[in-house]
Amino acid sequence: MSKRYKSLQELLAHGADCVIDVRSPAEFAEDHLPGAINLPVLDNEERAQVGTIYVQDSPFRARKLGAALVFRNAANHIETSLSHHDGGWQPLVYCWRGGQRSGSFAWMLQQIGWRAELVEGGYQTYRRLVKSYLYDQVLPFRLIALDGYTGSAKTELLQRCQALGAQMLDLEGLAKHRGSLLGAMSDPQPSQKGFESALAQALVQMDPARPVLVEAESSKVGARIIPPSLWRAMKQAPRIEVSAPSAARCQYLTQVYDDILSDTKRLQQKLGYLRGHHANAVIDHWFDLIAAGDKAALTLALMQDHYDPAYQKSRRINGLPPLSEVGLGQMTQADLDRAAQQICDLMEAPAQRSEGGAVKPA
Repeated sequence: MSKRYKSLQELLAHGADCVIDVRSPAEFAEDHLPGAINLPVLDNEERAQVGTIYVQDSPFRARKLGAALVFRNAANHIETSLSHHDGGWQPLVYCWRGGQRSGSFAWMLQQIGWRAELVEGGYQTYRRLVKSYLYDQVLPFRLIALDGYTGSAKTELLQRCQALGAQMLDLEGLAKHRGSLLGAMSDPQPSQKGFESALAQALVQMDPARPVLVEAESSKVGARIIPPSLWRAMKQAPRIEVSAPSAARCQYLTQVYDDILSDTKRLQQKLGYLRGHHANAVIDHWFDLIAAGDKAALTLALMQDHYDPAYQKSRRINGLPPLSEVGLGQMTQADLDRAAQQICDLMEAPAQRSEGGAVKPA
C-alpha cells in the first residue's frame, strides 16, 4: 500500500515505527528522510551493474538480475537487521521513486505480516516537498538575527538562549561549518540536499507563534547555500547586535579555533587563498606569526586585517540599525549568561516597526 503525502509536515509526521531507505549507500549518503535507516536492496556496485545491463544489453536481463539481487539482499536484512521486530511492527519504505526496489521489499515484509507501507513517489516526493518548503513558500516564522563581530560568541549565545527556552536555528551546526574562512570542522559538510533536509526538519518542528533566533550569516555557510525562503526572511529580520572588547574577542577566538590554529599546514593553505584580497605584506606577516607559533597575535592580526573590516563593510551595505545592542563585557561565563537572558527578554518583547525600518521594543 502506498501513502500519498501532500505536504512536508504531513510526511515528517508519518507515524511509522521506522523509516527504511532501500536505495544504495551512495544515494542514502547524499540525502535521505530524517531518521531513516539504510537497508539497500542493491548496493552501489550492484545498482551500477543492473543499470549498465539495462542500457547496453537488455531491460529483461537487467530486471531478472535485479530481482535476484533485491530478494537476496532483502532476505539478509530480514534475518539480521529486522529479526528482532514483532508482528505489530509498521515500517515506512521508500526508494528513489517508489518503484520496484521499495515495492519488492515492502511486499516481502507484508508477506511476513508486518504492516509495511510505501511512500508514493519515493525519495523524489520527499525532495519535491523539501524544495517547495524552502524555495517556494513564505516561511511562517518571525526571525530575529543575532549579529556582531567575529569572536562575539554568537554560536554559544544561541545555545545558551535555547537552554533558557528560546527557539533557535543553528545554521552552523546543521551545515557543520563555523561560517568563516577558518570555520571548517573535523566532520565534512553534508551535501546541499542533506543540509536542506536537516534545515527543513528543524523548521517544521518550530512554533510559528514564537520568535526564532538565528545567527546573522552570509548567503552561504561554508560551501552550503542558505535556501531562498530562509535567506529572504533572514535579510528582513531585525537584529540584536552583540559587542565585546577586541582583547576579549581575541582570547575567545584563540580558544574556539585552536584546532585550525594548531594545524600549521592547513592554516597556511587557508590563509593563502586570501592573496589578491590583501597585500602580500599582510599575508606574509600572518605567515611569520604562524611560524613563530604566536596564536594570540595571529588571531588579533586576522581580526584587525580581515574579519573586522569585512563585518564593517557588510553593515554599510545592509544599512539597517539593530533592534538592540547587548554588551558581553569581558566574556566571562557570567557575562555570557547575562547576555543570553537579555537576548531572550528582547525576543519576547512586543515589537513594532519604525519609519526608519528598525524594529524596536514597543
